[in-house]
Amino acid sequence: MRHRSKKSTLDRKAAPRRALLKNLAASLVLYEKIKTTEAKAKTMRPMVERLITIGKKGGLTAKRTLSAKIPDKNAVKKILEVYVPRYAERKGGYTRIIKLGYRKGDSAKIVQIEFVK
Repeated sequence: MRHRSKKSTLDRKAAPRRALLKNLAASLVLYEKIKTTEAKAKTMRPMVERLITIGKKGGLTAKRTLSAKIPDKNAVKKILEVYVPRYAERKGGYTRIIKLGYRKGDSAKIVQIEFVK
């Protein structure tokens, strides 16, 4: 029995799961709020929080690290120019999840994940 194994697989293999989370994170950064399923939002939230924290460190290393973790250059630019000054004084908790209800087709829990103002 494997203990302490709490990774959320989202019913995908590792590479498609990483690609999904990278693209969701880039969309959240660009549009500031997105609607998705609760499982995806809860899995993506720590990743986005870490991206903002990396951006707050500043410098070329932070920019390169963000570029490696997010596929969209505009999202990296927005993190460094918009979110880092906005959350300079904040220690963490940059995002919030708001429950919206259930999707009609398959009754999946739908939430809106957005940045705190």
